[in-house]
Amino acid sequence: MEVISNIFEALNNQLLKMNWLSELVRKLVEDVFGLSIKERLGGSIHFFIYDTIKIFILLSVLILIISYIQSYFPPERTKKILGNIKGIKGNILGALLGTITPFCSCSSIPLFIGFTSAGLPIGITFSFLISSPLVDLASFLLLMSFFGAKIATAYVIVGLILAVIGGTIIDKLKLEKYVEGYVKEIENVDAEIIELTREERISYAKDQVSQIVKKVWLYVFIGVGIGAAIHNWIPQSIIENSIGINNPFSVLIATLVGIPMYADIFGTLPIAEALFNKGVGIGTVLSFMMAVTALSLPSIIMLSKVVKPKLLGIFVAIVAVGIMIIGYLFNAFGYLLI
Repeated sequence: MEVISNIFEALNNQLLKMNWLSELVRKLVEDVFGLSIKERLGGSIHFFIYDTIKIFILLSVLILIISYIQSYFPPERTKKILGNIKGIKGNILGALLGTITPFCSCSSIPLFIGFTSAGLPIGITFSFLISSPLVDLASFLLLMSFFGAKIATAYVIVGLILAVIGGTIIDKLKLEKYVEGYVKEIENVDAEIIELTREERISYAKDQVSQIVKKVWLYVFIGVGIGAAIHNWIPQSIIENSIGINNPFSVLIATLVGIPMYADIFGTLPIAEALFNKGVGIGTVLSFMMAVTALSLPSIIMLSKVVKPKLLGIFVAIVAVGIMIIGYLFNAFGYLLI
């Protein structure tokens, strides 16, 4: 068993954490630039180059794999699958199907509109909407590369639980009347599901890589830049006093700070890594990430065009409270996962 564990750890270090890349960048910074990575400037340059290259490698590979899988679940097929299951099982399936959809909440909203116009229960569509930006194979593997398998697994589980509970609450509150009328009136045409060849699926996956990289590259650079600044230039005492583990309001602050931002898992991870390395609680870090990805201001604005203020407010409140509960639980028991 120990041998298997050692093999897994070695693979994780080289394939996900990319220790080999960190060493190459260290040599570049120290031997070529003549800077020590133990000093602020050298450490910042090392952090920026290493994290940027690592994220783009993982980004490209993971999107390619996930998009290939996603090609088997076009919106028409997803609607048919969800339309046949009701109740809590439907919420669970909606949350699970959300894990194989695009990476940001904004791109999930058009699918949400399609599901609503197709007559799917509102609770199922919201379970899908919550889960889609929060939980996917990419977030799992990226979190594993930064924080380890235990935290990554726990994150996926609580993200799915939040999606299921959030959708169930909205369903029980009978809030269908707060969906804008024009959404329900959109003519629902069941397009024929076209079976793609393997070559067409590969081509689709490559196109998705190109499109998503074009959308997120700026946020990755910004996120890594902020992470480098936090990691090397902001004194640890300032971070500990503002959102450190001893501040009882740290999770609340991280959630409220994360909501107005717009990024995805790729842009928030470098910031989360830097905060974690500065002693911020893992629950506070995850609350920040979840707030940015699930409740970004642009996605809320888009959603406000398809649901009425009461439903929008209930959705934001449920997700925000759920994120904060998750954050405090991780802060209390996260030591078991590290």
